[in-house]
Amino acid sequence: MEIFWYSAVTLMLAVYVVLDGYDFGVGMVYPFVARTDEERSLTMAAIGPVWSGNEVWLIAAGAVLFLAFPKAYAAGFSGFYLALIIVLWLLMGRGLAIELRAHLDHPLWRQFWDTVFAAASALLAIVFGAALGNLIRGVPLNAEGYFFVPLWTDLIPGPEPGILDWFTLLLALTSAVLIPMHGAGYLAMKTTGELQVRARRLARLGAYTAVPLVAVVVLALSMVQPSYRVNYDAHPIGYGFPLMGLAGLVALLVLRTRDRDAAAFGASSLFLLGLLGGTAWGSYPNILVATGDPAHSLTVTNASAGAYGLEAAWWWFTIGIAIVITYQVIINRLFWGPVKPESHDSSAY
Repeated sequence: MEIFWYSAVTLMLAVYVVLDGYDFGVGMVYPFVARTDEERSLTMAAIGPVWSGNEVWLIAAGAVLFLAFPKAYAAGFSGFYLALIIVLWLLMGRGLAIELRAHLDHPLWRQFWDTVFAAASALLAIVFGAALGNLIRGVPLNAEGYFFVPLWTDLIPGPEPGILDWFTLLLALTSAVLIPMHGAGYLAMKTTGELQVRARRLARLGAYTAVPLVAVVVLALSMVQPSYRVNYDAHPIGYGFPLMGLAGLVALLVLRTRDRDAAAFGASSLFLLGLLGGTAWGSYPNILVATGDPAHSLTVTNASAGAYGLEAAWWWFTIGIAIVITYQVIINRLFWGPVKPESHDSSAY
């Protein structure tokens, strides 16, 4: 059952990155693509009906992590307390910006919330990228399974690292490129006219920038965490994830040149899923890697809940995940297609 729950948590987090990732990406490209108030309103309307539903995946993933691996949940939430509080405030600020922007028809009011929306989206992408870097590199877990990480030390990964070092900063930079690329692709699919042209331009630029960045990350990963190859060497079927990511990137580059927006967005999603799936495959069975003594690492075995609880929870999980997926499909079908000025109520966003 531990393998199932590890797969469930990682899959839910990957789906969250793909779905809420385009929301963040739209926020990051928002100041560059939307130049008039009507274009800004249209940009907000492109994600307005779906953004809150996309965030359900993060909440659900956290709940499943608490259910299946309570020791890892406790260690992670205590060690990354400051980062998680920052994420919470950024998520609240971003949500408030989307909901409150149109509540007062005044240029300063709208400009304030536009700034909050763009800044919170960018910071969330950076923080999540740095967090992924910390999970890959590892944290200084002690014998009790807890850790404390300063903001930075000497910026070099080692037995006592900080939250920020050259590797986590590299992952933060990569996230700050991939997320707006993904968001611009979604916006190109959901808009028309000059707004769509600008979104396509940024999506294309992001796709080409992603190629060297991802190559550097792969090289850095082999230096920082060489043990990632163990699972791939033992079970070569795992190479399917990196190959899926590579196929998604190649398809993305080709489809972007042809302005096939829906297909390109699908390729971008496949690319991100491949990258995250490959990371999860390399990490297994570790949930939190110890940078000091490997015996202190929290794995799917020593961090899991009791077998009876995991088996009983499976039935509730299947019902809950079916409801979430059904809702996601219905809401996206209802609001499928581009947002157009003639069919849009500008007072809503």
